Amino acid sequence: MAGLSIQRISKHFGAAKALDDVSIEVADGEFLAVLGPSGCGKTTLLRMIAGFEDVSGGSIEIGGVEVSSLESSLPPEKRRVGIVFQNYALWPHMTVAENIGYALKVARVRRAERDKRVADALALVDMQQYGDRRPANLSGGQRQRVALARCLVAEPRLVLFDEPLANLDVHLRASMEDEFAKFHKRTGTTIVYITHDQAEAMALADRIAVMDQGRLMQLATPHELYHEPVNEMVASFISQGMVLPAEVLTAESGGQCRVRLLGHELDVRCRAGEQPDPNAKICIRRSQIAAADADEPGFDGTVVKAIYRGGASRIEFEPDALPGTRLHFDEADPVRCETGQRLRLKLTNGWLIPEREAAGC
Repeated sequence: MAGLSIQRISKHFGAAKALDDVSIEVADGEFLAVLGPSGCGKTTLLRMIAGFEDVSGGSIEIGGVEVSSLESSLPPEKRRVGIVFQNYALWPHMTVAENIGYALKVARVRRAERDKRVADALALVDMQQYGDRRPANLSGGQRQRVALARCLVAEPRLVLFDEPLANLDVHLRASMEDEFAKFHKRTGTTIVYITHDQAEAMALADRIAVMDQGRLMQLATPHELYHEPVNEMVASFISQGMVLPAEVLTAESGGQCRVRLLGHELDVRCRAGEQPDPNAKICIRRSQIAAADADEPGFDGTVVKAIYRGGASRIEFEPDALPGTRLHFDEADPVRCETGQRLRLKLTNGWLIPEREAAGC
């Protein structure tokens, strides 16, 4: 196992900044997911950890040893970093065991030691009975496990996953999520997992680093990201949160603020020390939108779209108080909302987005 320390690294391609002053600390045995929209810099980050790209600034340490800086860079083969790509890249003419042991053979590891390490790697991914098969005779999930075993046989200090489930169908992805979680529990390996899939990241990771335009937006647990985003980008990106303008009236004790939002007042969660603010932003989740009775505080509007998704519908709603703004919530069967229907809704809670931007998490 090895911890990973990324200190203020930057990467420039000409005038373009792929990474800008990113710092992340990953503990021994931690499972960190790196999440963000396309082009946010997450794959560039992985390539720099692996040693495929040099840094334009900052430094990277693995297990307390500096592997990248402006002054020097340890080559990839000496970093003891394993990588599992979304493309399995297995040799079709070799058996599973031969694929796994190929790097050891090239390194002239003795046959007895090589066979033992291949057997151990197969056991770690629960593929002991498949050593003599060819990749063509395996399912997609089995090939992914072989790719993982091939990575582990080299006994890496750190394992990097580059969107490893992107090429699998929905059902197989769910089963492979379970496999990765079991693998991490069995081995305690330090993992950095690059993905664009929020559900994957939430299900697997101890913490998630959210990136955008080459910068680290927030580094937190899945629960914290969902309930306490630090800025508008994270709030709207994670689980399609809705960001609405509001006025903070009073900051009360116990992590609550009184706000005016969509024409009515309610209490929302906030950090300690917040102050009255006429230009605040509130993050709302779909579960915090509910039907309002005619005699209780709420806001009126129109159903713009109702999208049936089997067992429930996603309802898109435009409030009269904010024309052009779309709110969305789910309605379980039997679905009663129809396009063009007038509704009166209420908000049950929300999160006051802090003023400061996330930096150097």
